[in-house]
Amino acid sequence: MSTPTTVQDDLRSRLPDPIQVFPDLAAVAAGMTKATLNGSIPRTTIGLVQLRAGQIVGSTYHTVRQTENLRKAGETEQRITAVASWQDAPYFTDAERVALELVEAVLTPSPFGERVPDELFAKASAHYDDTALWTLTVTIGQICFFIPVALIAKPIPGKPIGKNYNK
Repeated sequence: MSTPTTVQDDLRSRLPDPIQVFPDLAAVAAGMTKATLNGSIPRTTIGLVQLRAGQIVGSTYHTVRQTENLRKAGETEQRITAVASWQDAPYFTDAERVALELVEAVLTPSPFGERVPDELFAKASAHYDDTALWTLTVTIGQICFFIPVALIAKPIPGKPIGKNYNK
């Protein structure tokens, strides 16, 4: 039995589509996407990392968007749902776990020192070569670039890009 999804019809973005203000932003976004999709890490790992980033910062827009992307890529509901509790979920590979740990380290303040300590970097290096580590770094940077957009401008969750702003 599924629960119906209701979307408020009166949702409005706070700001217009940024492409209207900064047309070159489309090329920046495309370049970042091209960099992350270089094949050095699975596309699903990119989606899992970006979903976790959206969850950490409390962005409905990003969690909905990344969840939709993961579903379209064929990810199971168990894996998608378990991203929020990946540490004890049995659905992830060791490489995916270290990628999720890395995004958490970057986005979560550490009262004990470095956010990405040498031990975490060593774990990541055991699973990813230099190109893949740079790809993970750019993947985290890409979602971090768009987090302020989502939190400040409030694009409409679930709407396709280009149709998620109504101002």
